[in-house]
Amino acid sequence: MAHVVILGAGTGGMPAAYEMKHALGAGHEVTLISTNDYFQFVPSNPWLGVGWSKREDITFPIRPYVERRGIKFIAKNAEKIDAEAQTITLADGSSVHYDYLMIATGPRLAFELVPGSDPHEGPVQSVCTTDHAELAYGKYQELLENPGPIVIGAMAGASCFGPAYEYAMIVASDLKKRGMRDKVPSFSFVTSEPYIGHLGISGVGDSTGILTKGLEEEGIKAYTNCKVSKVENGEMFITQVNDKGETVKEFTLPVKFGMMIPAFRGIPAVANVEGLCNPGGFVIVDDNQRSKKYSNIYAVGIAIAIPPVEATPVPTGAPKTGYMIESMVSASVYNIKADIEGRVGDKTMGTWNAVCFADMGDRGAAFVALPQIKPRKVDIFAYGRWVHLAKVAFEKYFIRKMKMGVSEPFYERVLFKMMGITRLKEETEVEQRKAS
Repeated sequence: MAHVVILGAGTGGMPAAYEMKHALGAGHEVTLISTNDYFQFVPSNPWLGVGWSKREDITFPIRPYVERRGIKFIAKNAEKIDAEAQTITLADGSSVHYDYLMIATGPRLAFELVPGSDPHEGPVQSVCTTDHAELAYGKYQELLENPGPIVIGAMAGASCFGPAYEYAMIVASDLKKRGMRDKVPSFSFVTSEPYIGHLGISGVGDSTGILTKGLEEEGIKAYTNCKVSKVENGEMFITQVNDKGETVKEFTLPVKFGMMIPAFRGIPAVANVEGLCNPGGFVIVDDNQRSKKYSNIYAVGIAIAIPPVEATPVPTGAPKTGYMIESMVSASVYNIKADIEGRVGDKTMGTWNAVCFADMGDRGAAFVALPQIKPRKVDIFAYGRWVHLAKVAFEKYFIRKMKMGVSEPFYERVLFKMMGITRLKEETEVEQRKAS
């Protein structure tokens, strides 16, 4: 009997546990380890950050749902991974032995790179976790009582730009609904992207035109090619560069309330494993999601190392969106099962294609980039109320799926069929790998 451990129980790890158990059956053991004892639907955090959602709407306890599917659950922080001994040491000193390990931890939020940017230290918040989104809502309520300058955006090294645009538009929409938009003296969008709508993937469709127009319509002034050096005494200190990376100007923006997507790093337990990760702490994997050093370790989602789509004047990272994570999970499950069953050479690949829904108040934006690196066979950026409604529906669908213990991939079987582009899957995967 093989023991497969999945480290991390987010939008990649929890579906992975279900899919792995379904694939292996009762003859093998699957254990899910998470720092938190609850699941959080991270894509809805921007709503939580303005009070449009409540914590209980997007979280639920993990244990009862996974255990009834025969999956063991451990709610403890992983302190150390000994890849040679195949053990994980937990916060209480206990350890778990594995035959195969799938890392789906997501990122560590590197607030230390910009002094004063930690949500607990000043006015700049985060919506990267449910706890942070709740904290942001508390600070947002303070803004409503005593309006002041707003700054929203993404730090140098960020690789997830969609939530920054989402939150900026959602805050603007909420202020208008409350009749308070004109009480905010300034509203700025500060990003490390070389231009609006870059999104870490050199833009997609008319993302630049649509998002530029959206920010302008909301009266939000955009600053691109920016690196924030610190936040101090209600001021954000910013350096803006040109296309050659040369400093154009250094300036400050007042900030009473802000939200900046931080740079991501790998979690310490993973980053500290010799030979497993790149300098940022992300797992280096081959085409089959397997570690290049440890043949029984796989990784998916934000935890893996993906090179930037292109070099930008201020560092930006490539996003890892829902479809991408979903396909990595399915590939890892297939490959681990093949290993266990001794099917040498029977491997499959995940994809690094990008598909994303982003809510923007009463509207939304959706993009599809196949492959993620240009040239693309599909390059779509759509905008309208239907995207807002689709994201609301997807939240309810995904949470219900996690409670039911269903492992069916959403994007693969629903979205791609709706768009009639399923036939592109295999060829874009191959082209993606060649391009990278």
